[in-house]
Amino acid sequence: MPRILRNRRFFFAVVIIAGLLALALWPETVPVDVATAQDGPLRVTIDEEGETRIRHRFIVSTPVAGRVLRVDLEPGDRIKRGGIVTRVQPEPPALLDDRTRAEAEATVEALRAALNRSRAEEGRARTGRDLALTELRRARELDAAGLTTRQAVEMQEAEARAAEEAVRAASSAVAFAQAELERARARLQPRTSTASTGVVELAAPIDGVILKRFRESESVVPAGERLVEMGDPRDLEVVSDLLSTDAVRVAPGARVLIAEWGGDRELEARVRRIEPSGFTKISALGVEEQRVNVIMDFKDPAEAWAKLGDAYRVEVRIVDWESDRVLKIPTSALFRQSETWAVFVVRDGRVTRTVVDIGHRSGVEAEVKAGLSEGTVVVVHPSDTLADGARVELRTPVAR
Repeated sequence: MPRILRNRRFFFAVVIIAGLLALALWPETVPVDVATAQDGPLRVTIDEEGETRIRHRFIVSTPVAGRVLRVDLEPGDRIKRGGIVTRVQPEPPALLDDRTRAEAEATVEALRAALNRSRAEEGRARTGRDLALTELRRARELDAAGLTTRQAVEMQEAEARAAEEAVRAASSAVAFAQAELERARARLQPRTSTASTGVVELAAPIDGVILKRFRESESVVPAGERLVEMGDPRDLEVVSDLLSTDAVRVAPGARVLIAEWGGDRELEARVRRIEPSGFTKISALGVEEQRVNVIMDFKDPAEAWAKLGDAYRVEVRIVDWESDRVLKIPTSALFRQSETWAVFVVRDGRVTRTVVDIGHRSGVEAEVKAGLSEGTVVVVHPSDTLADGARVELRTPVAR
């Protein structure tokens, strides 16, 4: 009896140990998220932030130095072409102090003397011309009588032409000296009153709205000072600076979707121009990037984007490629296997590593050219510990 009892204990111990070993060596079930390969539309876009801007902008500035009256127009106010933006009272010339006036009077006397000298030079030149003409007439008479040579006549003709040129030069010198004298005298003219100088009215160059007001209060400004900036809000375009490596993939006329602009739907646009020159821009991470401006025009009617204004932020999605029907899977299901792409396919509760041929890819989905068929279940976000042939448990339902 004790021997049988010992055999039974041994048998039970062996069974328990075998069960524990089997439990330890039994393959663990890995929970995974899955998706289904399916036919559908696929669009590949180049996404980047953009900004709206008014294409043609106009600056109203002062044509003369003077006192600008208060600018009552505010940003957003509409104004018709020819409407008065503001008025400018030209400033009279500044008063001369005693020293400056004395210098100006001395300059006038010096220029008056220079004018008299120029007139004397002109008189001398006219006398020389008259003498040259007399000698020329005498040489021609002698030539007609055969008493001189043709060479002598030609020399007299050359001297007469030179004398005529000297007269013209002297006359120009007199005119220049006269103008310089008048300019010097003008500095000594008495200061005119502000009321007699009149008021210059600055008119709007276009039908549009005031975008910016650089000056509001009355003040004295120099000539060329900017006062307001104008534009037509219906003349709106979108500009986005793309990486140069992305810009080379874009062509004029490419379709663009304008998103994240605040409206309830995406807007349609077209690429009008890719600027030929790039520029360097520092990214948020401090990396230097070569950027290129791409300019786009709205294709939707103006009523669809009427709430957009100048310098509004938008997101542009330039369509690089699109198709109405391709076999596609989430890009999160892909992983690299040497030089190829692969996925884990789920069949009968196990995963199989499968090499796939991938075509176009967006940020979310990828086109499958070969390796899968419609309805195939693949693992998304596969972990590094997931191995070929492992048992899996689906954490997400399979889309049908």
